[in-house]
Amino acid sequence: MDDAAVRFEIETAALPDNSGHRGRLRDRALKGGVEALPDYELLELFLFRCIPRRDVKPLSKKLIERFGSFSAALSASVEALMQVRTTDAAGRLLRLTPESALDLKLTYEAARRIGLEQLQKRCVISSWSALQAYVRTTLAHEPRERFHVLFLDRKNQLIADETLAEGTVDHAPVYPREVVRRALELGSSALILVHNHPSGDPTPSSADVDITRQIVDAAKALNITVHDHLVVGRDGTASLKALALM
Repeated sequence: MDDAAVRFEIETAALPDNSGHRGRLRDRALKGGVEALPDYELLELFLFRCIPRRDVKPLSKKLIERFGSFSAALSASVEALMQVRTTDAAGRLLRLTPESALDLKLTYEAARRIGLEQLQKRCVISSWSALQAYVRTTLAHEPRERFHVLFLDRKNQLIADETLAEGTVDHAPVYPREVVRRALELGSSALILVHNHPSGDPTPSSADVDITRQIVDAAKALNITVHDHLVVGRDGTASLKALALM
């Protein structure tokens, strides 16, 4: 056994036993349902298996404080997650390992794919709540603008959700001809445009309105319908159609 392993065993043996707190929290989750747990305790339950025999409540609260919410913490990059550090009551360092940070990302990706499955094989425009939940999960906490297009068939069922542009904190260049070209490649009859505002405010900008009108005009020439353009932010989702901006 090398010196590092010996030091780890000695340090671990000297750590306070938090099994009582962990057991009580697990019992509450099993008996009352995880839905009743506050965000930091839900994250704490996950971190139990990542950091054995340590009080992970400070790290759970620090992650939510750093990123602003439970969902934002899950959607953060592995690199950003690993940069978050705090200490326990004994002054020992608490942080995520690459493996535990990746596990958080896997949890987020699982949630995103569940949302996508709820949209598939059904009429998207009649499943508006599921659509909004999906686009918020996918884009609400992205640090840079991303422009997505949901390509629909003649029954308004989802063919594909694709990112057609990635940009800066306040701009993602998208070209109408590229949107239409991809729609033709996929045999799409209708589109829903979606992009995010990293500022958190989903209020459409004048540039958002302009690009929407350009895409609508380009698509109309080829009998492709643009149903809506959704702008996603941490504070909600705005529909250009509902706002009479398209």
